[in-house]
Amino acid sequence: MAAKLPSSLLRSAVCRPSPSLRQSPTWLSSASLRASYSTEAPPSPLYTKIREDLKGAMRAKDTNRLTVLRAVMAATLNASKTDKPIKTDVQLVDLLRKMARKSQEAVAEFKAAGREDLIEKEEIQQRIIEEYTAKSSVKEVSKEEIEQLITKVTQELIAAGTTDAKALKGAVTARVMGKELKDAAVAVEKKEITQMIGEISQKLAESS
Repeated sequence: MAAKLPSSLLRSAVCRPSPSLRQSPTWLSSASLRASYSTEAPPSPLYTKIREDLKGAMRAKDTNRLTVLRAVMAATLNASKTDKPIKTDVQLVDLLRKMARKSQEAVAEFKAAGREDLIEKEEIQQRIIEEYTAKSSVKEVSKEEIEQLITKVTQELIAAGTTDAKALKGAVTARVMGKELKDAAVAVEKKEITQMIGEISQKLAESS
C-alpha cells in the first residue's frame, strides 16, 4: 500500500487546468484509480504507465502533466461507471485522441480571441497527450485505410447481390462499424466514417 503523501506536497501539486481539461478533479485517490478497472483483469499497459506517471508528476510538481493525467484518470473513472468502461489500450488511446482534438479546438479558439496567455499552456498539454498516444502499441487506422476498407466491403456486398443504395449503406455500416473497426483506434470521428460509408456506397451502387 502506497504511503500517504504529505499535505504540503498535495497542495503544491494542485494546478490551474487549461479550459479544455477543467472537468478533471484536483485529486484522485489510489482507491479511485483501482476502481476504474475491473479486478477481474489487470490494467492495460498504457493505463499502468499513466497511473505511475501521475505519481511522478506529483513528486516533480509538473503541473501541465499533472493536469493532463488527472483528466485522463477522471475520464477513465467516469467511464467505469457506465456500460462502456475503458479496459484496453485501444479504448484509452481513443480517449486520448478525443482529448487531443478538443485541445486543438481550444488552441484555435484562443488564437482567434488573441489569448496568447492560454495558447502556450494548451499546446504544452496537447503535446503531452500526443506523447502517450505515440508511445502506445496501438496502431491507428488512417482515413485512407478506412476509405479502402469501405470500398472493399461495399464491392463485396454488391457482388453478393446487395445493390439497393439504402440497404447497401446499412449492410456496409453494420460490417465496417460493427465488425471491422469495432475495436480499432481510428484517425477520424465515427460520424465522419458514417458519412464516408454513405458517399462511397451510394457512388458504387449507382455505378454497378
